[in-house]
Amino acid sequence: MITLRQIRSFVAVFEERSFTKAAEREGATQSGISQHVSTIEKHLDVPLFHRTSRNLTPTPAGKRYYQNSIEILSQLEAAEVDAKSSANALSGKLTAGVIPALAHRVLSPALIRFINDQPEIEIRIIESYSGMLTDMVRAGDLDFAIIPAFEGGAGINVRRLVRDQELFVASSNSAHPNLQPIKLGSAGPLKIILPSSEVNVRRQSLDTYFNVVGAKIERILEMDGMMGTLDIIARSEWVSIVPSILMAKDFGSNQFSIRPVVDPPLHAELVIIQPSRKSLTAQAGIFVDYLRAEAESVIQYWQDSIGMTA
Repeated sequence: MITLRQIRSFVAVFEERSFTKAAEREGATQSGISQHVSTIEKHLDVPLFHRTSRNLTPTPAGKRYYQNSIEILSQLEAAEVDAKSSANALSGKLTAGVIPALAHRVLSPALIRFINDQPEIEIRIIESYSGMLTDMVRAGDLDFAIIPAFEGGAGINVRRLVRDQELFVASSNSAHPNLQPIKLGSAGPLKIILPSSEVNVRRQSLDTYFNVVGAKIERILEMDGMMGTLDIIARSEWVSIVPSILMAKDFGSNQFSIRPVVDPPLHAELVIIQPSRKSLTAQAGIFVDYLRAEAESVIQYWQDSIGMTA
């Protein structure tokens, strides 16, 4: 008989592609994880992985068994969530991750509302960039995270939260007229601050867009801090591209010139990611709804601001 512990060990090995990393994730020994996988293979009489000294890759049978395994674990999690949520008051723990763009304007009002509405829930928020948050979700350290859209991968379920618009941001002392559309193909040469490709999935989409429209880039400064980026922009001739949810309260400020990118417009999809083997708890679902509502409100505020200039 295959146990749930053995299934969890197999799922960890499949997602981590390593017995050592799977053991660290599950709080077990490497030999114990290996034994669990071997037990399943003996029971099924089929290898689930191709093993070499350098690589560990799943067999076709292993891939199919993984899909069935995460469905089993997800259904079990959903049953537990349903049983716990049947009580009148929600309680327990919630750990969520958000990118800095959300943390700046969207997180605070959503979090305050959630804390007031759910006083029995112990909540922990991690603010970081998409690469780290994705790793934490895959390892099961976060119930969910909100990050820019990406293709996903083993161990991750992805679904859309909101669609945002990317904005060109410069100092208010620059020659850029506030709230007026800009074509990046005819602007520049630009000194532009961009997130690092190592930790931020937005970088790839931005680089692709620059190449497509023929943007003239004089110099790039890689920086993975939103507040530091905005401070440099306000004090210099450096510019950047940021989501509108980050700039909602700054549209009428005297620090920045904020312009929608057009021809073609540049959008940013924000998605919810969660471990494939888990279902969102009732409290996580409520918090996601609060975040979505606040993000949509901020995006609408931006659209209204543009409408007023038409």
